[in-house]
Amino acid sequence: MALRRELKEFMLRGNVIDMAVGIIVGGAFSKIVSSFVNDILMPPISILLGNSKVSALKIDFKEAIIEGDKIITPSISWNYGNFIQTISDFIIISVSIFFVIQGINKLRRKKEDAPELKPLPGPSNEEKILMEIRDLLKKD
Repeated sequence: MALRRELKEFMLRGNVIDMAVGIIVGGAFSKIVSSFVNDILMPPISILLGNSKVSALKIDFKEAIIEGDKIITPSISWNYGNFIQTISDFIIISVSIFFVIQGINKLRRKKEDAPELKPLPGPSNEEKILMEIRDLLKKD
């Protein structure tokens, strides 16, 4: 029972829930960036390179051996086009995350730099005694 209670406390802690939301949003963001790179950024680059797809760029070391519809031995190649697309994804995600973190840090700094309103100090001991004397004199 103690293990179950500890697991429940761990799972309901704010940081774990925030992390889970971050992972889900990060996965969706990764798909958006991949689509941007594959569908928007790479086609113009493909036109400049004279190739149909950047991801199809490769250096073949050994051609595939095919008999009819059956592949006997697959080709061996360096798929550097796919690597270029993956690097593009990484750079765009990194820059995006940098700007998000930078914005969060600015908001935190503004919050930290905001002057704290300190409560006014209460009356000193002398003032308290004088107020008591005043109150006693008013009663007379």
